[in-house]
Amino acid sequence: MRMTISLSCMILLAGTLLLAVPAMAADTDVAARLDASGIKYEIDDDGDYKITVGYKDQDRSQMVFVSGGTENVMGLRVREVFSPAARLEADASGGNGADWLAKSAMSKLGSWELRGKVLWFVVKLPEDMDADTLETVLNIVAQTADDEELELTGDRDEF
Repeated sequence: MRMTISLSCMILLAGTLLLAVPAMAADTDVAARLDASGIKYEIDDDGDYKITVGYKDQDRSQMVFVSGGTENVMGLRVREVFSPAARLEADASGGNGADWLAKSAMSKLGSWELRGKVLWFVVKLPEDMDADTLETVLNIVAQTADDEELELTGDRDEF
């Protein structure tokens, strides 16, 4: 009896590991796309790809993240590209939820989300985007979040 349970556990563990391989392959796909575009990145503690987009003419920069994993929505693999714009306690006195909902409605790609006490601009796309699309989305997300940060905080450049 003990042998059967152990064998069953081993089979279950092996199956779980085999299912995890596609997720790890997807991560290397993101790295390959970023590398193909010459985009420098680092991987943060929770597996997201962190990119810093610089605006030399304005002496500013903006952090952008590409999620290290995907979500499955009715069989469609979706990956997020996201960037912080403001800490609500410190920076959001110049904006409110209705403003961000209106801005989300006007946005052709992406929307504003509150995650904890931080305002983020987020784009959710099918995982199979190519390197050029990923680069374009990174730039859209960075510029949108940085513009909002500038509007809310003035000259401060925290993100």
